[in-house]
Amino acid sequence: MAPDLTKQVLTATAETVLARRYYLKNENGDPIETWETLCRRVANAVASVDERYGVYDELRESFFTLMYHMDFLPNSPCLMNAGTDLGQLSACFVLPIEDSMDGIFTAIRNGALVHKTGGGTGYSFSRLRSKNAAVRSTQGVASGPLSFAAVFDAATETIKQGGKRRGANMGVLRVDHPDIMDFISAKENQDKFNNFNFSVAITEIFMQAVEEDGSYDLIEPSTREAIASLKAREVFDRIIDLAWHNGEPGVLFIDTANRANMTPQLGSFEATNPCGEQWLLPYESCNLGSINLANFIKNGVVDYDRLKETVRIATNFLDNVIDCNRFPIPEIEEMTLKTRKIGLGIMGLHDMLIQLGIPYASEAGRTQSAEVMSFIREVAEEKSIELAELKGPFPAYNPTVNNYKPRRNAALTSIQPTGTVSMIADCASGCEPYFSIVAVKNVMDGDRLILVNAHFERIAREQGFYSQELMSEVADTGTVLGHAQIPELWQEVFCTAQDIKPDDHIRMQGILQQNGVDSSISKTINLPGSATREQVKFAYMMGYKLGCKGLTVYRDGSRDGQVLKAQEATPQLQTATVSTQGPVKRNLPDKLDAKRYRLKDQDQKSVYIIVCFDQDERPMEVFAKFPFDNRVDLKDKSTMWTTTCRLVSLALRFSVPMDEIIKQLDRSSGHMLDLPAQLSKLFKSFMAGTQHGFASICPECSGSLVFEEGCETCHNCGYSKCS
Repeated sequence: MAPDLTKQVLTATAETVLARRYYLKNENGDPIETWETLCRRVANAVASVDERYGVYDELRESFFTLMYHMDFLPNSPCLMNAGTDLGQLSACFVLPIEDSMDGIFTAIRNGALVHKTGGGTGYSFSRLRSKNAAVRSTQGVASGPLSFAAVFDAATETIKQGGKRRGANMGVLRVDHPDIMDFISAKENQDKFNNFNFSVAITEIFMQAVEEDGSYDLIEPSTREAIASLKAREVFDRIIDLAWHNGEPGVLFIDTANRANMTPQLGSFEATNPCGEQWLLPYESCNLGSINLANFIKNGVVDYDRLKETVRIATNFLDNVIDCNRFPIPEIEEMTLKTRKIGLGIMGLHDMLIQLGIPYASEAGRTQSAEVMSFIREVAEEKSIELAELKGPFPAYNPTVNNYKPRRNAALTSIQPTGTVSMIADCASGCEPYFSIVAVKNVMDGDRLILVNAHFERIAREQGFYSQELMSEVADTGTVLGHAQIPELWQEVFCTAQDIKPDDHIRMQGILQQNGVDSSISKTINLPGSATREQVKFAYMMGYKLGCKGLTVYRDGSRDGQVLKAQEATPQLQTATVSTQGPVKRNLPDKLDAKRYRLKDQDQKSVYIIVCFDQDERPMEVFAKFPFDNRVDLKDKSTMWTTTCRLVSLALRFSVPMDEIIKQLDRSSGHMLDLPAQLSKLFKSFMAGTQHGFASICPECSGSLVFEEGCETCHNCGYSKCS
């Protein structure tokens, strides 16, 4: 690829994310890189693998150009660590847990080492004997998988990955494990296992029993014997109930995944990485990168010639990453080098469709997406075969078992989350539609800043329907639908994640899975807050029948806060008196609905904010509570927070306009995690019309978290709960 010397202009958001998370820093914590020097650092490190082949200079320029102009970006660990002393470039790993104390604590140790270097981990707890099963070595009984999962969770809590990425885990249990019902309910209250996504590994035997309203056996792992049976529909309904409640557990269709296992001679899949798109054998890792489809539209069509060249270079890049990687433990290095799996994915799919004028939620949109993904897979395989001819196939390749042509990499494609890298590239995440087209950002002094999607603004101006008033209306309603000024075609093209029907989300995932994705896809099936359990069940059944290897649903607002029982919210409420002159202080009933939010203060200590609402869902009172109010070091802080809450509550009771309260909170805030900042963010979210009250709050910048790509992500600072 000839070098393109055109200067790349970054958005303000991209610069903020890069400075916060990616640029190398000096001893004072100040960035010492630019986007150009970061890309040079990464390109030089990854290309160095091919010095022996005499193509180093050519490759490093190709790699640099690809990244600098954001046609392709590798995963975050590669951008952060390539060319540094740490040198750990893989995003995700699966670690086995053997059914012994030594095996369990070896897995905990290995997971800690992975998290320390910036990786996420997947664990299957399915090998562990069930609760109360006999343990011959101690003449006692086992405590079961969930008790040990809590230890894994606690270990993760203590580690901040490489100073830049938080610990993230996937916990998996087979549906035929005797403790499955406890596992399904483990995250019902959202106050445990906060460093885990939980998913149930569902078998085809189970799904057949669901369809036939039959029973299925529970298998004790330590003996491999059936010890009980359950009605499949009752288990499935419980999974549905909890997924409706807060999105967990997800489901993984383990038999579907294992049919696509490219190296069955090495074992079977048991678990995935934290976001579910990488099915990996024990001790495997995967090196991920994504092609920005937004950059491949020319004269109203897909530029397949340039896309082909990009796929070839990106495949070479990801294969090189394996050889210049510094793996956390020897077992991972050994297994990764055996199979040399890569995960070449996409981002900006919605941008591509927008530029083509094709609605995401249409048959044409799915057909176009599948065509592009199949093309990427085909070209990646051609390049991998060429690399095998030059450097040799992956060592585990066995022509008697693997019925495909020798290639360099056992697996080639997946569609992974691109939360932060898509923010750098200023495009839609992965294969997801945009979460919003026009948004409001409330800044200091209460100013209202309207942020408009670049594609939407361009088309609105070209088509003559742009106006500040319309943009503000779209921001307030949260959707382009229903605005008479916007032509119907563009309403359909700019439908966002929450506008699109769940079955259209699933159909897009299914057609991509069937057309060009070796591993799996990280995607969220968005449901409206009004969705029923039957609709969740329909989504899971449809995903299974379309050949998806896993599914995550999220019902809007279901994780926004924990709704308290009315009597739990009332002890501190006082009966109000009404003034006959001047401002009126509202009376409150004896019982109010409330939501509880767990936050972190400047010192990373947990604080609980409780917001009480009237019958019209307007906030009326606010309380702050520390878990340990009697601690001397928290007493002054607790008093200050309590006083602030009383004053804010008084303002709410006297119907002070919300924007005035926000303005004063912003002026009083000295830190993004202090109480005024936290309350301001909550109230801004409420003013923006977030359904069911307030959005979940980012623990790093107090921005709103959105649920996409199977994970909670902040579009302000790039924080992701899964990376």
